[in-house]
Amino acid sequence: MDRLKDLHDEYGQSPWLDNLTRGYLTSGALDEFIARGVRGMTSNPTIFAKAIAAGTDYDDQFRDLASDEHPIIDDYWELVLDDINGACDAFAALYESSDGGDGFVSVEVDPGLARDAGGTEEAARGLHQRLGRPNVMVKIPATEEGLGPVQAMIAEGRNINITLIFSLARHQAVMEAYVAGLEQYVAAGAEDLSRVASVASFFVSRVDTEVDRRLTEIGTSEALALRGKAAIAQAKLAYRQFTTMFSGPRWEALVAKGARVQRPLWASTSTKNPDYPDTVYVDNLIGPHTVDTLPEPTLEAFDEHGTLARTVDLDVDEAQGTWAALEHVGVDMDDVAVRIETEGIDSFAKSFDELIDTLTTKAAELTQ
Repeated sequence: MDRLKDLHDEYGQSPWLDNLTRGYLTSGALDEFIARGVRGMTSNPTIFAKAIAAGTDYDDQFRDLASDEHPIIDDYWELVLDDINGACDAFAALYESSDGGDGFVSVEVDPGLARDAGGTEEAARGLHQRLGRPNVMVKIPATEEGLGPVQAMIAEGRNINITLIFSLARHQAVMEAYVAGLEQYVAAGAEDLSRVASVASFFVSRVDTEVDRRLTEIGTSEALALRGKAAIAQAKLAYRQFTTMFSGPRWEALVAKGARVQRPLWASTSTKNPDYPDTVYVDNLIGPHTVDTLPEPTLEAFDEHGTLARTVDLDVDEAQGTWAALEHVGVDMDDVAVRIETEGIDSFAKSFDELIDTLTTKAAELTQ
């Protein structure tokens, strides 16, 4: 059974791989993933930290880079952008055959810029210009400071993956930034919007991790019965937001110029709680015009025993009831979103800093 292919062909969802290593490119593994039905790829600082720090795949290139006088952080970007270029090459045929609908590879701006609007905009533009690939997406965190850069990049016709979305309010703001950016692009003279692509990366399992912790602390039977329900409920409500936003006269005016919807992308889909099924965050969020980005273990689990069915817009009233019940028992979902946004930014920034430290040490070893 070709579950990964069926996700797209029968249900309109694009499975993307949430990992990138040099070994995927040199071994042919990425080509095999694509043949199995993977339609795009995401990366983040934590992924690159693990890939570069482990093993020797990057040592030869890094030895050459480290022998010059450039700062280590410049060497890091050379390593990363070589991987991104290689992945863009691998997905180029899919990008063309899907008429620019899939085949994207995402690379994230320096996570230390998450609270710096001007720095984020400059970095995102710089990555797009440096890579110059039609199927690259630059990732911008969905912080309040990131919304302006998102709109600015869309207004320049650039592909953007807005990451670290944890709340319905922020998802709405991200969609607004996309639509406003397209309108600004048209106002500047753009006639064809068909090659501007964006995804809104809504994080899933991390929500349950934090909400379940709070429900356990509350400890009532009503609270405990809600464990494991918040993340999927919120994602279904986010999909309802999506269907509302991308309809009506305002949106149709952009569709007339070729605009594509900003697809919801389900991120953080690995199951953190061993008591939950290993494909729970995939099985329950399948539907048209969505992306699911999967770490390799989750991808393999779904391909082996996942459940194929349109689920993302089922039982939305129940999801709304879950949302109301969480508030009733005392879970402040706005506070949950603030906490895990901060944790997500801090985690990526820590991985980035640790990687630069690791590369500094490795540079000394390789150039002795």
